Amino acid sequence: MKTTTTTVVYWAFASLQSLAAALTVAEINGNKFISPYSGQAVTNVTGLLIAKGPKGVWIRSTTPDDDKATSEAIYVFGNKVGASLTVGDIISLDGKVSEYRSNANYIYLTQITSPANVNVLSSGNTVTPLVIGKDTLPPPTVQYTSLDGGDVYNLPNAAANVSDANPVLDPTQYGLDFWESLSGELVTVKQPRAIKAPNKYGDTWVIGDWAVTGSNKHGGLTMSDKDSNPEVITIGAPLDGTKNPTTSKMSDQFEDITGVVQQTFGFYAILPLTAIKVTTPASAAAPPTTLTSQGKCNGLTIGSYNVENLAPTSAHLPKVAAHIVDYLKTPDLMFIQEIQDDSGPTDDGVVTGNATLTALVGAIKSASGVAYAFAEVEPVSDADGGQPGGNIRAAYLYRPEVVSLYKPNQGGATDATDVVPDQGKGKGKGKGKGKGKGKGLGGAPSLSFNPGRIDPANAAWKNSRKPLAAAWTAKGAERPFYTVNVHWSSKGGGTSLHGDVRPPVNGAVNARMAQANVTGSFIAKILALDPDANVIAAGDFNEFSFVQPMKTFSAISKMVDLDEAINAPVEERYTYAYDMNAQALDHMYVSPRLANSKSSRFEHIHANTWAAFDEVVSDHDPSIAQLDVCGR
Repeated sequence: MKTTTTTVVYWAFASLQSLAAALTVAEINGNKFISPYSGQAVTNVTGLLIAKGPKGVWIRSTTPDDDKATSEAIYVFGNKVGASLTVGDIISLDGKVSEYRSNANYIYLTQITSPANVNVLSSGNTVTPLVIGKDTLPPPTVQYTSLDGGDVYNLPNAAANVSDANPVLDPTQYGLDFWESLSGELVTVKQPRAIKAPNKYGDTWVIGDWAVTGSNKHGGLTMSDKDSNPEVITIGAPLDGTKNPTTSKMSDQFEDITGVVQQTFGFYAILPLTAIKVTTPASAAAPPTTLTSQGKCNGLTIGSYNVENLAPTSAHLPKVAAHIVDYLKTPDLMFIQEIQDDSGPTDDGVVTGNATLTALVGAIKSASGVAYAFAEVEPVSDADGGQPGGNIRAAYLYRPEVVSLYKPNQGGATDATDVVPDQGKGKGKGKGKGKGKGKGLGGAPSLSFNPGRIDPANAAWKNSRKPLAAAWTAKGAERPFYTVNVHWSSKGGGTSLHGDVRPPVNGAVNARMAQANVTGSFIAKILALDPDANVIAAGDFNEFSFVQPMKTFSAISKMVDLDEAINAPVEERYTYAYDMNAQALDHMYVSPRLANSKSSRFEHIHANTWAAFDEVVSDHDPSIAQLDVCGR
C-alpha cells in the first residue's frame, strides 16, 4: 500500500511537471489581463531573447499560437538574468508567474520572476520586431475597455476594476486590450509623430502610421465625446540608459521607434531600445488672433487665460503680458485665472493680489502702450485651493475707454452677490418702449456686489475658487452685459485612462457637478429677468464640454458653448494637452442672444500647446471672442 501511494504521488508530480514544461509564453499570458497561472511555478519556458533591460529580459515564444488576444512575449524580471545572455539567444528557464504593479490604481504587468536554470539553447537567431498595424492588428481608435460602458467619462466612476473583472481581451475593439495583447513584445512604430510635448523625463506620447481619429490641423489628437484616443502610446525610458529629448513638441516627427511594450507607471508604454530622435521638427509658432476690437459694443473682444500661478515676481509674468499683447491683441476685456496674492506661494496671511495685477498691467502697458484697469475680490486666506499659500483667484483686466463696471459696488470675500431686478429708475434716451428698448440702461438687472463672488459660503466651493461675477457697460451699448469668471475644482485625484479603475475616476467630478448647479443657477436668475441679456461665462472649467458637469451647467443656465455656437471644428477645440489628448478645459459659454448672433467669433490661440516643454508659459492656451454686446 505504501508503494502504491508513492507511485501515485510520483506520477501526479510528474504530470504537473509535464504540464508546466508544456506551457508556452502565450499560454502563460492567457487571453485576459491576468495570467491564468499567476502565482504558479513554471519550468522549461522557452523563448527567443528579444530585448535586454537593466532589471530583466524579454523573450518571445518559439511556438506561437493563432490567437490575437494572447501576447507571444513576456518580461523576465531578475537583475542578473541577462548578464550572460545576448539578444538573439533562444533560452529556456524556470520561474514563477507573477502579476506586478507599484500602485493599486495600475493595471498589472504579467511577468516571470525568480528565473532559474537558465539555459542557452542556440545563439545568433534573427530578432525581428513586429510593425504595429502591419504585423499586428491596428490599434483601436475609440474605446478603451469593455468595462467603460462606451465612455471613459461615464458616471458613476469606478464601477469596476480590470484586475477583478479580468475580461477576455478583444484587441480589435478596445485600446487597452490591444496593448495588453502585445505586452512584452518587441514592436516598431513607423513614422512616429508626437502629439504633445514630453514631460521633463522625455516620456513622449506618439502615434504611428496607423489610422487615428481626432487629428487636428497641427498634428495632435483632440479628444471628443466618447473618444479619448486609445490609439496613442507613450514612449518611455530607453533600455540602454540614453535619454529621450525633452525639447520635442506637438507634431514633431521621429525616426522609426523600436522597443518593448510594457506596463510602466500606470500606462502602457513602449520602452525604446535607445533614445528617440527627432527628424522633422514642427513649428511652434502659433498664429495670433485674427480678431480685433472695434473699440465699442458691436465688436468687443473678450479674452480668457489661465496664467498658472502668477505672482508679482513670477519669471513668466512678462511672457504672459507678451501673450496678451502679441497673441490676443490686447482685448477689451480679459478673464484671468490663477492670479496669486502679492507674496506668491509664501503662506503669510497676505491675500491681496493688487501687486500681482499691477505688475501684469504694467508689463502689458510697457509692451503695448495699452493701460488696463483690473477688478478682483480678495479670497479668504487658504480657502480657495491651488498652490499652498498662493490664494489664487479669478480677476478681470479691462480697457476703461471701452468697458466699465455697471453700478460698481466692490464685494468682499464672504459677500454673496445677487441679481437685482431693475427698479424702474433707468433713463432711456431713445424712443423705445417696454423693457429698455431705448438707448439708456433702464430695465436692466444689476448685481448687488459688482464685482462680487457667487455664493461663496456654499459647500460646493470648499477649497476651490469662487466664480467672480460682474456687470459691465460697453461704449455705445444700450444695456449692460454680464460676465462670470470661472475656475472650477481641478481633476486632482483622478486615475489614468490606462488604469485599473473603470470607468476611470474623473477627479473631483462631484464637486464640479455641485459647482455647475450653483454657477448655472446664478446665471439663470439674470436670464429669468431678461431673456435677451448678454451673458458670458468663461475661464478654466476643468471639465470637457461633453461631460456631465458641463451638460448640467448648460441645462440649468441655458448658456451655449461658443465653440458649438460658431460650429468650430471639433478637432480644433483644445486649450490643453495632457497625456494622449489635446483637450478643452477652458471654455466660453454665452447666452442665447449671443449664441444666435451671426457676428459672434471665437478662437483658441495655441501659444502653449504647440510649444516645447521649456518654452511653455502656462499649461493652458488662451482663447478670445469677438461679440456684439450693444443691446437686444
